[in-house]
Amino acid sequence: MPICQDHNLRVSRAIHQTKPYGLRVSLREGDPFRKLLGADWQRVHWFDSELARDQALREMSRKHEYSRPGDQPAHVYEKLKR
Repeated sequence: MPICQDHNLRVSRAIHQTKPYGLRVSLREGDPFRKLLGADWQRVHWFDSELARDQALREMSRKHEYSRPGDQPAHVYEKLKR
């Protein structure tokens, strides 16, 4: 899914290309959002260090305080390294 307003991103895309550690986020098989975003939707976040990536992964994958009982995370996370 393309970003139509790049200026809304916190960091420009050019900076992401120099960071060696990544985290790919995609949707689980059978997730209803796949109908909206497409079966091939994914987003890659890049980080300066493994520690920063792993901290972001813990934050992204945690059960949030607004989750309902029984809710399961719908994202699939994959660590990347260039």
